Order: sequence, then structure tokens, then C-alpha cells
Amino acid sequence: MPPFVDILQDAQLITLIAVLVVMAAWESLSPFFSYFRGDVRSRGKHAFRNLVVGATNALLVTGIFVALWFSVAHWAEAQRFGLLHWLQDAAGLPLWAHALGAILLLDAWTYAWHRMNHEIPFFWRFHRVHHSDNKMDVTTASRFHLGEILFSSLLRLPLIALFGVYFWELVLYEILMFAVVQFHHANIGLSEKVDRKLRLIIVTPNMHRVHHSRWQPETDSNYSSLFSVWDRLAKTFRINEKPETIELGLDDMDDDEHQSVKGMFKTPLNDGR
Repeated sequence: MPPFVDILQDAQLITLIAVLVVMAAWESLSPFFSYFRGDVRSRGKHAFRNLVVGATNALLVTGIFVALWFSVAHWAEAQRFGLLHWLQDAAGLPLWAHALGAILLLDAWTYAWHRMNHEIPFFWRFHRVHHSDNKMDVTTASRFHLGEILFSSLLRLPLIALFGVYFWELVLYEILMFAVVQFHHANIGLSEKVDRKLRLIIVTPNMHRVHHSRWQPETDSNYSSLFSVWDRLAKTFRINEKPETIELGLDDMDDDEHQSVKGMFKTPLNDGR
């Protein structure tokens, strides 16, 4: 890989850790929900479980899919295949517009994939692991079933080619997207005024808390990950004027059978919406 790609990948890891630390500190100083107040042990146990699942996913992605994504992106670049490469060659699309187009296309796909995980029962079996967290915080951003990561990573392969995405653009998107995902999962106290202004552009904590509600009409809304525009365009945007009343999690999945690391990996085998 080119040296600047290695630099971007290093920046991705540094950003992940830095945002995790900053959000965790913010949660300690100004939590939105008080479920961990004064209970460091429970908070640590919760974080450990989520981060173990996240680390397992990271091993899968770095061990298998990063090389595959790079190979597909390199092939598309060499063959000048894909929408953005065609526009670049035929219409003189500048590099900055190519990168912006790649980020927007990847984020639109992330919206579509997230929505599929709610609307297709087979995918929902895996996605429930993420929604079953009834004490959502910054570590919930890493809590996805290995199967969901496998499917999303496989589906990304043809999209990289069809969109004509440079590999460095994919890494840049991952940095931006996951930083915002960590931010909007964090259990932080953010004023409604600030939250309202921010969610005109990106997904915010109050917007995403609605999505993690155990009331299904709220659960099945606000699918965006980075930019909030997709929910507005698809008319799936929803806000709760009293976010402090939202009950997080999924019914019948609060017990340790579903909250343990073993339980999370077994969740797709269990029945239920």
C-alpha cells in the first residue's frame, strides 16, 4: 500500500482510541442517563463486554477484509471502472469532488444497509446484538455481532468497484463515520440547542437515542450513521422531545444470557423480533 494510506490507517486507530477516551471522560463528567453513576464496576464490566466484541470484529476486518477492499479498489482504479472513475475521466471530476462523492455514496449505502438490518428478519437476528444494550454508551458503538460485520464487509466489495472508490477514500470515510458513531452513542449530556444545530448535518446523541428506544416505531427510524440527511430524504427521521424518557434496549433481552459476550454471540440463534 502507498505510504500515505498507512498514515491514514494509523490515523484511523488513533482517532478511534482518542474519541473513545474523550467520550468516556465526558460520560463520567456529564452523563445523560445515570445508570452507571457511582458504580464503576458495572460500567467497567459493560465496557469490557462491548469492547471484546468490537475487538473480535476488528480482527476479522483487519485479518481478511482490508486486503480484499484494497485489492478491489486497486483493480477499479487500474481499470478505471466505477461511477466516480468514469466521471473523473469523462467530465474531469476534480479529486476533492471524487472524495466527497465517495464519502456520500458510502454513507448512503451505510444508511441502506442499516435499514435492511431492521427490515429483513434474517439480518435483524444479528443486528439485535447492537440494540439489546440497555445501557448505551460510547462502547456500544463497537457492539455488533460478528455475522453482521461479515455480511457488511462482503457486500462492500462490489460497491467499492461500482462506486469507483479509491482505497484511501474508504479509510477516510471510516475515520469520519466511526468518530461520529462513537459520538452519537455516547451517554453524554449535550444541550438540546447544540444537539438540534448539529443534527442538521450529522447524527447526534438525541437523534440516535430515539433509534435505540425499545418502542418499535422509534427503533425503526433514524438509520443514518454519519450525515443525517438520509433520514430526512427517506422520511425516516424522528425526534423525541423528551429524550430522557426513552427506554433503551429490547424487550426480553435485559438478562445476562443476552448481555454476556457468549450471549451476544448466541443471540442470532434465539427467536424473537
